[in-house]
Amino acid sequence: MSLSEQYAASLSAETVVVAAGRPARERDEPVNPPIVLSSTYFGTGALGDGDRGYGRYSNPTWDPFEEALGQLEGSELPGLLYASGLAAVSSALSLLPAGGVLVMPSHSYAGSLVMATELAQKGFLELRTVDITDTDAVKAQLAPQGPDAKAARMLWLESPTNPMLGIADIRELTAAAHRVGAIVVTDNTFSTPLVQQPLSLGSDVVLHSVTKYLAGHSDVVLGALVTSNPDIRAALLHHRIIHGGIAGPFEAWLALRGLRTLALRVERSQASAAVLAERLSKHPLIDSIRFPGLPTDPGHERAKTQMSGFGSIVCVQIAPVAGLSGADAADKLVRALQLWLPATSLGGVESLIERRRRHAAEPLSVPDNLVRLSVGIENIEDLWADLKQALDSLGG
Repeated sequence: MSLSEQYAASLSAETVVVAAGRPARERDEPVNPPIVLSSTYFGTGALGDGDRGYGRYSNPTWDPFEEALGQLEGSELPGLLYASGLAAVSSALSLLPAGGVLVMPSHSYAGSLVMATELAQKGFLELRTVDITDTDAVKAQLAPQGPDAKAARMLWLESPTNPMLGIADIRELTAAAHRVGAIVVTDNTFSTPLVQQPLSLGSDVVLHSVTKYLAGHSDVVLGALVTSNPDIRAALLHHRIIHGGIAGPFEAWLALRGLRTLALRVERSQASAAVLAERLSKHPLIDSIRFPGLPTDPGHERAKTQMSGFGSIVCVQIAPVAGLSGADAADKLVRALQLWLPATSLGGVESLIERRRRHAAEPLSVPDNLVRLSVGIENIEDLWADLKQALDSLGG
């Protein structure tokens, strides 16, 4: 490790994103870790005895990012980097025994839902979806459903959820899951470890789409998992090696470079999101708004207990106007924008916007007039001016 565990534990997360994963402080060593482009490594011992061996097993370029992410999530173990967020999802789901019950939010990342649904259709698991904000309902799904039914073996959490921004009671739900013997995986992509640390709330595994906030520049596709349990990490590592969902060294290096500015980007985008949410909440063409930072948001009080901020995602529903349905008005709004970029994904330096139900895989329970805003780091008044002119262009 570039920082001793004891010293790293004394540092704030804002410092860790900059200092972790640096090369050793020796004469003429580089400040930044190099990119290692090699498919194999010199070694005479058996694979697994400490040698790197082969490029599917290890790459020195992964190590700094995995070290930094582990520290940020409060684990003494390095994280594990994957080729994509869905590769990480697949690895996490591999912890579920064959035929085991998976409880998953009915509103969560569509890719995770689609993968779980397809596995359930093939008989590999039993899927139970639930409103993750309803703690009692989740507990009911975790418990055996009748005399011949099975208890859950995995609880999948996402908080805030994508795209409805529902807030789960992570501490209470992880405790309930553990009581029935279920492992808990928490997707922490929206919050980042600077805003929320699920391991400290009881989760067993934390998942990230590194593509989003951690890398932060919309130029890589990567995923990651973090755990404090050595046995779980060994199982996840084995799955990555055997299934081959490994990260490219150049992408890993770019992700670490992006991570260095995470604290600044999150601070700026969260502050702007709060301002925009407040202004949008007062606009007559906004039917409803979700942002945990608003005191009127149903998840506000719960978010305050487990998050150090409220994130940078704002979701609004556009009212029908001038003969247009809410969905058509939302599409017209998106087309009228000049600064905001109509694109999927989130967490980059640029502000992105999209109507979520344009995706066929999006759950039908997501309103068709819902627009998700990923607030970037541009000037707040420029962002607002563009939104306002687009809303004004709808008339009504």
